[in-house]
Amino acid sequence: MDTTPVISSLNNTYCQQIIDIILPIQQIEFNVPITLEAQPDLLDIETNYHQTGGNFWGATYNEQLVGTIALIAFGNNAAAIRKMFVLKEYRGKELGIAQLLLDNLIAYCRQNNIADIYLGTVEMLKAAHRFYEKNGFTRLAKHELPKSFPLMAADTIFYELHLKN
Repeated sequence: MDTTPVISSLNNTYCQQIIDIILPIQQIEFNVPITLEAQPDLLDIETNYHQTGGNFWGATYNEQLVGTIALIAFGNNAAAIRKMFVLKEYRGKELGIAQLLLDNLIAYCRQNNIADIYLGTVEMLKAAHRFYEKNGFTRLAKHELPKSFPLMAADTIFYELHLKN
């Protein structure tokens, strides 16, 4: 029994496990009216994340996938965080899974010359806002996003982080 969370890159063989984490959190826990059909990227991780110059990672705890984070690269050394979700019973500072996922993503960005990280989220995810702000992200208005930022229809709150190497 492994009691240390492990972060690893995920590919298409994990699509169903990823969907099984993300959809219930979106739909049931946070009542975000979004369907799988509105998120076709979840059905092809490799094309939508790996082939953009980004990646998709999962956090495994006791051999169970318990969290996800993804990165879409979109030109000019910029990228967008997507699909940051941790199962409710694995959240918090005790295991630090969200922090491990974010730290792993930032390390990847540094290694791949991605200097600007952006993300969109929704108003109701107050804990997520605090988490990103604690990690140095600053809020910005939608019109301040790069023109090539891949917008998600549900997102209303936006953040940026400029990495200094």
